[in-house]
Amino acid sequence: MMRVALTGGIATGKSYVLARLRERGMPTIDADDLVHEALGAGTPTTSAIGEQFGSEFLKADGGVDRARLGSRVFGDPESRARLEGIIHPVVYEAIRKWFEALDGPMGVASIPLLYETHREGEFDCVVVTVCPPDVQLQRILERDRISEEEARQRIAAQLPAGEKARWADFVIRTGGTTQATDRQVDELLAALRSVKAPGAGL
Repeated sequence: MMRVALTGGIATGKSYVLARLRERGMPTIDADDLVHEALGAGTPTTSAIGEQFGSEFLKADGGVDRARLGSRVFGDPESRARLEGIIHPVVYEAIRKWFEALDGPMGVASIPLLYETHREGEFDCVVVTVCPPDVQLQRILERDRISEEEARQRIAAQLPAGEKARWADFVIRTGGTTQATDRQVDELLAALRSVKAPGAGL
């Protein structure tokens, strides 16, 4: 079983690439979906966040108010570290169990903060998405409807894209056309399928 991690900065095209891989028959799991589930009403993770940060960060339905909590933690490294200490173990355990249950030669897990959490060594191959900084900023502004200051804070909360790209086994550049990105996805799949054993690299 080859364990592939897909990572990259915020708004650099991870979701797009993951969807294209899924369309091409690759088993995938998305850490963002796992976080969404963990922050729902009545989960142990939500209870822990309520205890750590206060009930004002919970919605009327009992789930976590992600927008409000995000505004709090992205500008406060100490708070962000406390939040990540609650969420990350839950997400990585779910990903571990998913790979263990997978019936096939490989799978891809999308994990935005892979390098920030120093978990890259748990995977056989790491793929990083990158795009020009101005494209990244514009995508965040259009997608999240936040201020430019908040968008820049969220970018700064992650490791620089250049560092992630240097450490990656495979880089997908998403600043061009979707057709150009799709070609790189196909190249990635061909490279993954040519690897004979986990850990062999690309």
